[in-house]
Amino acid sequence: MIKERLVDAINEQINRELNSEYIYLDMATYFEKEGLIGFAQFFKIQVQEERFHAMKFYQYLADRDGKIVLKELANPHHEYKSPMEVFEKAYAHEQYITKSINDLMSIAIEEKDYASVSMLNWFVDEQVEEEATMSQIIDKLKLIEGSGRGHGLMMLDKELGARVFTPPTTA
Repeated sequence: MIKERLVDAINEQINRELNSEYIYLDMATYFEKEGLIGFAQFFKIQVQEERFHAMKFYQYLADRDGKIVLKELANPHHEYKSPMEVFEKAYAHEQYITKSINDLMSIAIEEKDYASVSMLNWFVDEQVEEEATMSQIIDKLKLIEGSGRGHGLMMLDKELGARVFTPPTTA
């Protein structure tokens, strides 16, 4: 049976993942309003990924007979000044999620819950990818800002619009 300390921490993570979904939907809304449909698509896919993550934690607790407790979601930011600001906030958010996954891993190790350690390894690897994706887009936006913005922004919009959600097979 999974220990209560870990159940509580995973419930908090479910809330963080659902809140991430909400934050990214808010970011998609900003880009829709700005007419950057590819950027909006990128964040809509991110919404699906965050839901997948939340449900992976949810199902894990259900499979381990842990009590699932859903909590209220925080209100997202709503106001953005530029695509760069959105991605900087998304990157900072992914760093926050990485820290929370690492904290969960620490609890699982302390509790000697090797099933949780195994499950959390997937999330540790996933967070490397999440942070790298946001960081790489920030790097592209920096290049675009130095080159007159318009054409480069439209090219990046097209690139990001091609993103699709494919649930991982290891789920």
